[in-house]
Formats: sequence, structure tokens, C-alpha cells
Amino acid sequence: MTSQEGPGLGDAARPGIGEFTATVIVNAPASRVFAAFMDWEKQSAWIPFTKVRVVEGDGGEGSLVEAVTAIGPAVIRDELRVVKVNAPFEVRVVHCGKVLRGPGSMRCTAMSGDRAQVVLHEWFHLPAGPVGKIAWPVLWPGSKIGFTGALKKFGRLVEQDQI
Repeated sequence: MTSQEGPGLGDAARPGIGEFTATVIVNAPASRVFAAFMDWEKQSAWIPFTKVRVVEGDGGEGSLVEAVTAIGPAVIRDELRVVKVNAPFEVRVVHCGKVLRGPGSMRCTAMSGDRAQVVLHEWFHLPAGPVGKIAWPVLWPGSKIGFTGALKKFGRLVEQDQI
């Protein structure tokens, strides 16, 4: 993803060094899987401790989406700008908040038997300079497990027609 895909987003549009990928196979047609993913508010059903809402736009290109994760007193606000939608195949975003920054994408690939492979990929900038770089190897496994678990829950909800 280049900065041209995120006009006005500055360094947030460039990949950071905190990178992870999660993949799931969903037993549903790709068009249905993609539509479920793009229903931003319903992401609250499968992303733990998180409330998601569209704060600007219609959820498509140019929209601003907010995801607020709260665990006890700890609250993280993630703002992301939808920079590209190529339905039903791909959506690209740029996390452009104060803490979470960097590009991300979701790709949805049709498979035989009305199944779809979903791949989420994120490249976060690490906060706290050198401390963030040292902490990333410790934080990465938990992030990867959480991200993969949420995506698996998404797949189950789509398969059960709950989103």
C-alpha cells in the first residue's frame, strides 16, 4: 500500500514493522462473506471487547470507521480510513489514530464449493520508538492469537447466518 492510497494520511499509510496476518476459510460464498465483513457495526459481534461504528461516510471508500476496545479501565480507540473497496474481493484501510497507525487489508477469495478464504493483513507502526521495537516480539503472539480467534468467530457467524 502506498501513500497515494491514503491521501492526507501521511506516514500512517506506509507499512510499519509490526506486521501480522490471519486467515480463515468460511463455508459461504465470497460475496456474502465480503458483505458481512463490510458491515462495520456488526464487527462488534466478533471482535472481542470492541464497539465498531462508522463515524463519517457510508462505510465505503473515504469513510472513517472507529473501533473502541475497552478492557476494564484500559481503552484503545482505533480510527481507520477506508481507502479502497474492490467488492467482493478486497478492502484496504489505513489506521490513522493517535496510537494505532498503519495500513491493513482484507482479501476475500472464492473457492470451490461455495467457500471463501479470508486473509487479513496489518502493518502497524509501533509506538514508543525503540521500546516498541523491543516489546513487539513479546506482544506479537498475543496479537496474532487474538486476531486469528476473532477472524474464526467471524467465519462461524457468517456460516450460521448471524451476520
